Amino acid sequence: MTEDAPPNAAQASDRPAPLGLDADNPVTYLLPMAVYMVLGTFEPSAPRPGIDPEPGLFGLTYDHYPAIYAVKLAITAAALWLCRAAWGQWRLRVSPLAVVVGMVGVVLWIACSKVGLEARIVEAVGGPESPAMSLLGLLGFGAERPAFNPLERIDSPAVRYGFLVVRFIGLALMVPLFEELMLRGWLMRTVVSPDLSRVPFGRVTTMAVVVGTAFPMLYHPEKLASLVWFSLVTWLMVRTKNFWDCVTAHAVTNFLLGVWVLWQEDWALW
Repeated sequence: MTEDAPPNAAQASDRPAPLGLDADNPVTYLLPMAVYMVLGTFEPSAPRPGIDPEPGLFGLTYDHYPAIYAVKLAITAAALWLCRAAWGQWRLRVSPLAVVVGMVGVVLWIACSKVGLEARIVEAVGGPESPAMSLLGLLGFGAERPAFNPLERIDSPAVRYGFLVVRFIGLALMVPLFEELMLRGWLMRTVVSPDLSRVPFGRVTTMAVVVGTAFPMLYHPEKLASLVWFSLVTWLMVRTKNFWDCVTAHAVTNFLLGVWVLWQEDWALW
């Protein structure tokens, strides 16, 4: 039985999981995030000043972003529910330390993002059109967030604030759950041993820590912030050995980051 599993976990595991998505199946840990990332490819890029943006896939424009995001979130929620055997194996309990780590984490994320290290590296190799960007691009350099400003681009107050509610649900509830499930629930444990039943949550090796820090840096535009923040939450993981502490710290950071974005209109951070 996985460490911190509820007392009835053994009985629950005897019930067949939907579509075979049980806690021993890697797909159960990967599917929600994979769905979210794949559907994210339909999101049009933010328009650049002075350049008319070209429509994205299926003629979708930047102003379609709220609808695309809502659909993406709904389908990801369905995937999370189908994969509940994975995140449901750990007893729901949260320590105060997780909240503190989340609060410290948002300060570190914002501060590291303001350093602008990624832009400096791109400029150092000759700019976005440099041949070196073919390699750096594979590492996620040059990527940008959608930076959608609903206060400016949505006229209807009901639609505007409805989108903000949906955006915060994704940011502070769903992303922390499926990302921690993939990263710490599966990837880092798999690096320790492919047999997850032999790796209680919180057990790590040096390689698992390296992979658990380096991998999320690939898909986050803020490389320095990712390095610092994911290292911090890995420390929390090792200290408390509690999956839900990691989810909570992630959720607190993301929620406060969303508050910062709205307060400072720092749209580039979401």
